[in-house]
Amino acid sequence: MRVKLEDNILSINHEDLPEYKKGGSVVRNSYFWALKSISCYASRHKDWEYDPEVWVALARMLISFTESGYLGDRETSLEFPQDTPIPDELRSISSYF
Repeated sequence: MRVKLEDNILSINHEDLPEYKKGGSVVRNSYFWALKSISCYASRHKDWEYDPEVWVALARMLISFTESGYLGDRETSLEFPQDTPIPDELRSISSYF
């Protein structure tokens, strides 16, 4: 998932967020609600934002969904721009694009 970091707020690109689908995959819908539940801002068709206080929880959650094997790596990892330092709390689930 493409992300940006501005003013110490992590934003996930809305195009890369999971979609909630009524009657859809339980894993994908759970993933949607888990990501939404810890965000400080999550609006439809907008980037979702995460405060530094939840970055450790976000990393643990992404690792857990990755290890489940139901979701692909691109869906459960964070991709930072080359010119953005990756915070230590997010390093285990992040890369550069």
